[in-house]
Amino acid sequence: MHYLALASLLWAFSFGLIGRYLTGLDSQSVAFVRLLISLVIFAPFLRLRGVRWQQAVRLMLIGAVQYGVMYAVYIRAYQSLAGHEVALFTIMTPFFVTLLDGWRRGRFQFAYFAAAALGIAGVAVLFSLRRIGGGMLPGIAMIQISNLCFAGGQVEYKLMMEREPELAGGKGMPHFGLLYLGAVLVTGVFAATSGLAAFRPSSEQWVVLLYLGAIPSAVAFFLWNLGARKVNPGVLGVFNNVKIPLGVLVALFVFGEQPNGWRLTVSILGITAGILVAGGATGLAGRWRGGVDQ
Repeated sequence: MHYLALASLLWAFSFGLIGRYLTGLDSQSVAFVRLLISLVIFAPFLRLRGVRWQQAVRLMLIGAVQYGVMYAVYIRAYQSLAGHEVALFTIMTPFFVTLLDGWRRGRFQFAYFAAAALGIAGVAVLFSLRRIGGGMLPGIAMIQISNLCFAGGQVEYKLMMEREPELAGGKGMPHFGLLYLGAVLVTGVFAATSGLAAFRPSSEQWVVLLYLGAIPSAVAFFLWNLGARKVNPGVLGVFNNVKIPLGVLVALFVFGEQPNGWRLTVSILGITAGILVAGGATGLAGRWRGGVDQ
């Protein structure tokens, strides 16, 4: 569980950083460069010995979806949403994790859906219909696509590590670069057809890109997928939402974003209620396939 907590903390600064420093850049190129930096970090650890080509392809496909497509649409959402709004609309990720995991395993924990519903209601309070209809809708849709991609990647990676334990040695470090290779190939195609040729970040923006590529995209994602292998889907869903209040607080108090005060308070209370319900459901559900966090 501590891997998930640390990853959530590392991600908390991403929402505000992107919203303040990178919104003027081509979003597809930002995603590509960010993931390319992550690939460079993991390339020295990549070991293909003992990895079948089918396993390598599957890992690349997981990375292409969980990181590549996810980032391509996620960063684009900042064109119509502020950093704290992006954080809040990631609330659907636990729902998708629960739905996809239940579908893949043939069983569902409906308490997790109730928890997700509470969180979604909490986010809905923050925004009026007029505001959503006034330009937020494209960003909201992109974040939901991003949530689905991130959730799907988590579930598939966890299942793959369970069913093919020979890949789990070294905490997955020897093969982790394959995830980023798949992500870089996908975002590279998007960037090449979008605006990579004219991509000219300032020195300040390069510092932000280097930080995002090295810490949230590389270190935090490695910790997250490592932690996801050790917990049940309820705990995984809870921690998918922990980054929301952290990201909102950083966006507000570090980067100075200013939402409606009472709406934000009610929204955070709804999200917190969802986290508590999911946590309670996790305890009642008992041990899930022996996957108890160490």
